[in-house]
Amino acid sequence: MVRVQVPATTANLGPGFDCLGMALQLYNSVEMSLTSSSGLYIEVQGEGSPDIPRNENNMVYQAALRVFKMVGNKPAGLRLKLINNIPIARGLGSSSAAIAGGMIAANILSGNTLTHKEIINLAHGMEGHPDNLAAAVLGGIVVAVSTEGEIRFQKIPPPKNLRTVVAIPDFTLSTRTAREALPQQIPLSDAAFNLGRVALLVAALFTGDINQFGPAMEDRLHQPYRTSLVPGMKKVFAAAKLAGAKGVALSGAGPAIIAYTDDNVELIARVMRETFRQNGISAKSLILGISPVGARALEIK
Repeated sequence: MVRVQVPATTANLGPGFDCLGMALQLYNSVEMSLTSSSGLYIEVQGEGSPDIPRNENNMVYQAALRVFKMVGNKPAGLRLKLINNIPIARGLGSSSAAIAGGMIAANILSGNTLTHKEIINLAHGMEGHPDNLAAAVLGGIVVAVSTEGEIRFQKIPPPKNLRTVVAIPDFTLSTRTAREALPQQIPLSDAAFNLGRVALLVAALFTGDINQFGPAMEDRLHQPYRTSLVPGMKKVFAAAKLAGAKGVALSGAGPAIIAYTDDNVELIARVMRETFRQNGISAKSLILGISPVGARALEIK
């Protein structure tokens, strides 16, 4: 038996559309055991448990199966226990966590034959977002891009004292719906706008200058087009900044909104939650640090 802990992730960080990801200190747990008898046994607890498949359609199982097939070590039977703390379909990388957790656990049970790089590339076949996947596997802040069929990535050490406040509204938003809201073409001026902000953001992350986060997290590629999908989004952004947030962004495809700061976390959490409520949406707020590590084994028997 192996028990793997895998973090939630937030993608984009504003302008870094599909290339920047960050691991957060909110974790799912995947327990995986090989059984001598044939069959698949799945237990699910926590977030989304009523809707998560207990059969071969389960995403953790599908991810594990890819690893077993790749290393030529398919087990006779498998037992999974999934304990979920990451909200489903809120923009916090629940799918990436499931895939990373299943693959890391299966790799450990198979003798750790695959490297993190191989796992990230294998996982990309299931989840087309390398930013979330790389952050879930590696932890910290990660730049990840797909080039010539391969995921290239670079881990960035998070600035000291950086914390996040995540406001999670009480409704789901599928990545497909959020993608469909985006235009197929954008003006050259908007592309140039985002390129400059991504460069500034990466520089600010490396130097630890979080006072640059405000302008560095501005975006014209995806957030303006998703505003109608998240009631009160602009007002939550504004309220968080007035409360002291250094930068604010839609977490992944949303609907969760994430604020970055080194102070005033309780105040920021309260005003983000209350601003959602004023716009007719109930929400909860989580104060989370940056997870320095990605998916890893907590127990092996």
